[in-house]
Formats: sequence, C-alpha cells, structure tokens
Amino acid sequence: MKKEIYFDHAATTKMWPQVKAAMEPYLIKNYGNASTAYDIGQNAKKALESAREKIAEIIDADPTEIYFTSGGSESDNWAIKSIAGEYKSKGMHMITTQIEHHAVLNSCEYLEKLGYRVTYLPVDHFGFVHFEDLYGAITPQTSLISVMYGNNEIGTIEPIEEIGKLARRRNIIFHTDAVQAIGQVPISVKKLPVDALSASAHKFHGPKGIGFLYVRKEVDIPAFIHGGGQERGKRAGTENVAEIVGMAEALSISKKHMEQSLDRLIKLRKYFIRRVMEECDGVCLNGHPSKRLPGNVNFSFKDVNATALLVLLEEEGICASAGSACNTGSHGLSHVIQAIHVPQDYADGTIRFSLGWENTFAEVDYTVKCLKENLQILRMI
Repeated sequence: MKKEIYFDHAATTKMWPQVKAAMEPYLIKNYGNASTAYDIGQNAKKALESAREKIAEIIDADPTEIYFTSGGSESDNWAIKSIAGEYKSKGMHMITTQIEHHAVLNSCEYLEKLGYRVTYLPVDHFGFVHFEDLYGAITPQTSLISVMYGNNEIGTIEPIEEIGKLARRRNIIFHTDAVQAIGQVPISVKKLPVDALSASAHKFHGPKGIGFLYVRKEVDIPAFIHGGGQERGKRAGTENVAEIVGMAEALSISKKHMEQSLDRLIKLRKYFIRRVMEECDGVCLNGHPSKRLPGNVNFSFKDVNATALLVLLEEEGICASAGSACNTGSHGLSHVIQAIHVPQDYADGTIRFSLGWENTFAEVDYTVKCLKENLQILRMI
C-alpha cells in the first residue's frame, strides 16, 4: 500500500476532527443569520462573538480589534489598500520587501498605478531585511510599512519587533502578514508593536475560506466591503458563522499543540536538515538555519529539476512543493529564491518541505532515503 506522508503544511493543513465537531451545530441546528433577532439567529451571533473573544485572547488583542475575512489574501488586501487610502494625507509612500506573499506585492503594484510610491526592500541570502535598509528608505511621506512575520517559502522569521518599534517611533503604520506564523509560534500583539496583522485558518488546521485581520484600535481603517453593518460596518456580508467558530477552535487547539510540541517540531526540522545536508550531494539550505518557522525546510538541489523530483517523491507517497502553492502553474523561478540569490544551477531544484505536528522521525527517515535515491536517478538522466 502506498505511503502517505504530508510535508506541505505551508500550503494547507488537515482540519482537525474537533474543529469539524465545533462547526456542525452552526451548519444544521443554529443555522440562523447572526443579524436576526430570533433565537437561532441570536445563537449564531453569540457563537460568532465568542469566537472573536477566543481569538483575541489567544493573541492578546481586544475583541473589537478582530475583523473576520475570507482568508489571508483578503486580510492583506484590506490592510494594504485601506490603510494606504486612509493615511494618504500623511504621504503616498509605503515600504515592503521583495519576498512578500503576492497578496501584498500585487496590492502594492495596484497602489502604484494609483500614484503611490512603493519601496521594495532587498533581503540578504538568509532572507532577512536589513534594519539599515529600512531606516534609509523611510521618508516624511512614508505612511505604511508591511513586512511578513515568517516567509512562506524559505521560513525566515523577520525582526518584527525591531521593525515595529522603528515604525512606532516614526508614526508609521506597521502591518505584518502572519499567515504562516499564527498557530506555529507564540504571537502577542501586546508585546509586538504591530498595528495590523493578517491570518488564515487553513494554515492552522481550520477550515478554508476564513481568516481574520487584527487592527489596533488606535488605527483608522475604512470599510473594505460596503453593504450591511456586519463587522462593525467595516466588512459587509452575512457572516460565515460555522467557519468562524471552526477557526477559533483550530487556533485554540494549535496553541495547546504549540505549548506541548513546539520543541519536538523544531528538533524534527533540525534532524531533517542535518540528514539531508550530510547525506545528499549538491544541496544548499535556503533561509536562516535557526531563525525560521518551526516546520519549514527549504532545499535547493544542484542540477535537478524540482518538478521532476516532486513527481518521483509523489510516487513514493511524499507530498511536498516547489514553493508557494499560490504560485503553482506560474513560469520562472520563485521571486523569493531570486531575491536571496540562489545560484541558477541550484535554483531550478528548489523544494519546500513543511512539517506539521503529526509528522514523525520515521517519515523523515523514509523521505531522506527516497530523496537520495531519486536525486541519483535524476542526475544520471
């Protein structure tokens, strides 16, 4: 029987059974519209606000600072476009990095067409933003900085606290795309000087199509979807109560897993990296060796085509990816791999393995064995 080893948790995660159980009452029994006054509607409303309170508590926010969205891409779009528009009078310059998710990059490109000026900061070979580059890019017209918490491809965790402190001193709004980090590492918006933060439930074992945007109460953010008065008039549309409940449950379970298993996941990642680097020829590790998301492993293999390698691994029952799932089908090298200047003879062979709480050392052993065998096959062709 074919093995099934899932090493693509950065693309999406399996929904936990407890999450499904938490959602079911709001699909069948308490199916009412949360904006209505009768019991099944009010039951839905109570569940919605309870979920908001649970999420806020986990990230140390106030419930009024949590807005429900359809996921990370919408959250990024809302934060970038709406904050830029609201603070236009301060200036039409914003700063981001060359390695952001395309939800951020494409939002910035859209704003450029409207006359905004965007600085795309370079990163070093680890994927780090240099503080000096950020400092030098700030002008009196800078109204927004957006730097992701942890990179979705190479896993590098950026110096968010230092960036946020600088932004706060210069009276600049700071947004971070934390889609890959929420549920993976502890995040407190009381401790981190962030003004807006994006998250998506399917990255932490919740349902697809639901996420949230944290916005610090002192920050003015206009409505993104106009219509009814849902989400305090900021995002119109009947709320997806079942998925909101599921997201809150998934984040709560993720927090428990984090407290119990974070050290084990990091050890598993280190073990995977060590074995591949010691036992495979012509390989480089992308991203920082230690300052990275706990389950992220990204390798570039010399003189190998990533697609061909992935096909062979899939035949062995191993699911991995050549980069962001959002870019599957696009042509050319990943913008992240280009930004960190991976040599061309390595870059074409870039594979991302993203580990989860349920993965085992035995699965890593099997994967390393298959990697070694298939690399040898491909290099003989």
